[in-house]
Amino acid sequence: MRTVIQRVSHASVTINNTVKSSIGQGLLILAGIEDADTRDDVEWLSKKIVNLRIFDDENGVMNRSVSDINGDILIVSQFTLHASTKKGNRPSYIRASKAPTAIPLYERFCSELSRELGHEVKTGQFGADMKVELLNDGPVTIWMDTKNRE
Repeated sequence: MRTVIQRVSHASVTINNTVKSSIGQGLLILAGIEDADTRDDVEWLSKKIVNLRIFDDENGVMNRSVSDINGDILIVSQFTLHASTKKGNRPSYIRASKAPTAIPLYERFCSELSRELGHEVKTGQFGADMKVELLNDGPVTIWMDTKNRE
């Protein structure tokens, strides 16, 4: 699994001119799934994200996690995170999983993050044309790939 994690003051997802989900302070996670991903990837990534110490403590040092601040998480599926740009100018998305494989892992990721966080995470809609708005706080943006965890 490949993710882009952004610390946000607020974020929202709009589909067909209707806000589907919104959060205040917390994390916006863009998540890309490939066929090689497993439940182990989901579990490792969920624990890692919820415990990332990227929120400021009282001294302005990034020493708190999203769970420490009782923050929210908004997860948006994004197959383009697996874009290959090696040849030509049109990216290839061949590594991105198709819906029958990706949807169960995406749903598992949302459930696991909710469990780790201690409250329900917000989501976009898998495969939908979404408009994502956010106010990146910092900015703090972190890229994580479960294939690079060792």
